[in-house]
Amino acid sequence: MSKHEIIPCERCSARIECKANSYTKCQCSGIQLTLNEVQYIAELYDGCLCIVCLHELQKEYRLSMCNHSV
Repeated sequence: MSKHEIIPCERCSARIECKANSYTKCQCSGIQLTLNEVQYIAELYDGCLCIVCLHELQKEYRLSMCNHSV
């Protein structure tokens, strides 16, 4: 039995184990986001996201910033 809650990723519905009370052991600690990236993601989603979606959203944000600077 899992000690942490199994929840769906808000973006893709993949099942993830939420370890908010043990952040350093959580899958989302595997990505470093800038404050701007965190704000961008927070504007789109309220809940937990899987590491794959976090990487995709980080890439999406960085690409949008490149397109704005052209």
